[in-house]
Amino acid sequence: MKTWGQPTSRRSFMVKGLALGAGAAGVGLLETRLPALAEGGLTPGDAAILRFLAAAEILETDLWQQYNELGGVQDSEVPGGSGSAAYTAALEVLDSDMPQYIHDNTEDEMTHFSFINAYLADHGMDTVNLDSFRTLPSSQATGAQRKGRLTNLMQLTLDTSWWTRYRSRTKNPDFGDTFPQAVPGLASGMFPGIPRSDADLTPSDHVQAIANTAGFHFAFIEQGGTSLYPSLAQRVTHPEVLRILLSIGPTETQHFQTWQDKAGNAPPLTDPTNGLVFPDLNSSPFGGEDFQTNLIMPEPTIFLDRKFPVCSIIRPTETNGAAMGAVKALTANGLFRGQSATFFRVLHDLAVAADAARHGT
Repeated sequence: MKTWGQPTSRRSFMVKGLALGAGAAGVGLLETRLPALAEGGLTPGDAAILRFLAAAEILETDLWQQYNELGGVQDSEVPGGSGSAAYTAALEVLDSDMPQYIHDNTEDEMTHFSFINAYLADHGMDTVNLDSFRTLPSSQATGAQRKGRLTNLMQLTLDTSWWTRYRSRTKNPDFGDTFPQAVPGLASGMFPGIPRSDADLTPSDHVQAIANTAGFHFAFIEQGGTSLYPSLAQRVTHPEVLRILLSIGPTETQHFQTWQDKAGNAPPLTDPTNGLVFPDLNSSPFGGEDFQTNLIMPEPTIFLDRKFPVCSIIRPTETNGAAMGAVKALTANGLFRGQSATFFRVLHDLAVAADAARHGT
């Protein structure tokens, strides 16, 4: 059993690691296991799915730790950082409990990746370690730790179509439908979700815009996990692996439900430093019963076939290409701006292996 993260050549990966689809230059090789059932009763496909999810949870932990250092509760459960009073106050405009929620979300993601890696190791399977890619800069704002990061929260290009997707009664992304942006400006620029330095703490509308961006980013991240777990669960073989996915996945849904509620409280404003506009989401072109900002339950919509009655569901849950879709969405989000080509190859290969898994293989 090996751990991803040990340097190797691209040629060695192609020769030894491609069978499991999860190695590249800069990461440890995965041992090829040809039998349908590997040690411990896991298929190679089960292991590939778990490795992809471990990597996703490691990346989530990295970004949530950055949010917690500046705007969450720093304690023995989630150590690191010392907080930014001005940024925290701006987050609390969305909800007074934001620091506690950020803390709890961070702790949850930490437990997810550590459990999945431990489970893989216990079954003699390769685990995931992305520490060699902790090369991105930290915020220089007071309260943040100065260390290498996996993710970039300071140049976000944010897709807010999840807001309209979960309020649609006639469309579903599994049918190829698309949805308008709730905050169009966030999708067409690069904006910080955390203060980049103490200079970002003024003027007041600027730091509030950063907090608003964070609020929408929280929901964007967690709606991805909400869909990813049930999508990949359809491909696993071992009942215990299915149990893992069906047990962790709903916690991601709890996160999303919390964050979409808080995002609705983001005050309308225009950032005076860059012109970013946060609209009043209770007004045209939104507003009305399906778009009121206190909605936190998914509106019923089409599912499986348009001939069936609408149903309140998680969306999307199409399994084909689910892992690669997650990688593409996070990349388009700007979360990995500044990462190396090797990092992107690693994520690509992890996703390919997870998407190639089939029940029984």
